[in-house]
Amino acid sequence: MLFWSRIPRSLVLLPAMAVVCVALTAASADEDLASLTKRLQDEKPQFAQRQQALLAERYDLADRPDKEAVMSRGKPVQDGVRVKLPEGMSWEMLSDLSPNDIREKKLWPAGFLPLPHPHHEAGGMIFPKFLVEETKKQTGRDLTRFDLDFDLPDHFLPEFPPAIYLTTRLDLGDVSQGKLVTLGNYNDIFKDILNPKQLEGLRLLVTPFPQQQFNATDDRRSLLAHQGVACFDCHANGHTDAATHTVGDIRPNAYRHRIDTPSLRGLNIQRLFGSQRALKSVEDFTEFEQRGAYFDGIPADATRKGTNILERGSQVHFMAEFQELLDFPPAPKLDVFGMLDAVKASETEMRGQGVFFGKGRCAVCHMPPYYTDNLMHNLKAERFFKEVTVNGRTASSDGPIKTFPLRGIKDSPPYLHDGRLLTLDDTVEFFNLVLELKLSDREKKDLAAFMRAL
Repeated sequence: MLFWSRIPRSLVLLPAMAVVCVALTAASADEDLASLTKRLQDEKPQFAQRQQALLAERYDLADRPDKEAVMSRGKPVQDGVRVKLPEGMSWEMLSDLSPNDIREKKLWPAGFLPLPHPHHEAGGMIFPKFLVEETKKQTGRDLTRFDLDFDLPDHFLPEFPPAIYLTTRLDLGDVSQGKLVTLGNYNDIFKDILNPKQLEGLRLLVTPFPQQQFNATDDRRSLLAHQGVACFDCHANGHTDAATHTVGDIRPNAYRHRIDTPSLRGLNIQRLFGSQRALKSVEDFTEFEQRGAYFDGIPADATRKGTNILERGSQVHFMAEFQELLDFPPAPKLDVFGMLDAVKASETEMRGQGVFFGKGRCAVCHMPPYYTDNLMHNLKAERFFKEVTVNGRTASSDGPIKTFPLRGIKDSPPYLHDGRLLTLDDTVEFFNLVLELKLSDREKKDLAAFMRAL
């Protein structure tokens, strides 16, 4: 039986049905907050069940940590390939087929298709439970949405709270004190480490401002009138907590990408900002986020809900200056050129480095020492599958995506710009197919081991 015939009919939505769903979930002009809340809470279980069925269909979601690899503060890294194969296929068999054969026989693994937002037709910012609980505990702000919850299991997400490393004070190591940095504690943690300008930039990064779903209007998605969302609600401690959203600059809605929040670590060596927008400075991106992305690219909503116009010469530059201090985590096995020290690295990691710079062709885009070329690349993965709409998300061409740095990559699951790949082993299988590399099983394992050492 071919793979597509195994997808439950309830998971596949035609574009016309997606339009209907948008109409059902959007607030009407004469609907008050109480009616909106009741309607969306009534619909919530239906969409949650739909998304969980999709995840179970696509992935092995078991908690199966690697026996050795851990993140910076000790959370285990999940091991193994989690994307499920079409029935009767193996990864070796699949890699022997041409892209056209995979496309025509509908053998492209569903876990390699774009990952829909937890409720793609509704979209908007949504946060993992651990971030919601800690933010409420520290600040009293409740980032719970009454219409939906975050979808991926915690064991596939970054550790929380993340460590913080500063380029200016490498001697201090992790300066987070094991805490989530918020408006309530940022000054105590950083007053003796940062200068006043940097400290003010950090204050703005932990200050909440109105956002499409979290604001004081009657079509918000929080039960109580809300102060809004802070930059560090998604980029917890200047890293990431895997909070998700849908991009504001693509229409129609079915083609909008789910966003996997990228880490801000190593921002100082990056030259492009936004997975596809290619903004040229972090200052540009900071202004774009506040004026556009926070409100799904709808200026009328931004005006009505309370857009925050940041002053470029002081506020934006102050925020950028702090972000530029965020460093990658230590990588004790790398030398000053970003290559493995043969004395410190294992044989597996050394073989993996050979694959990375050789047969795997990874270094064509991910160049040391930070493992990025700061360019955009189009993988053209759409040559492997026919356009299909699943859970409101139409899988077609992704277009050019920026090369994200791989330094500290084990701390930043899930992977790819929309989080469709849950483990580093999944990324190896994905690129093995997309780049038609024909890596052996041992080469794949070695390559994943090398990336965990970066």
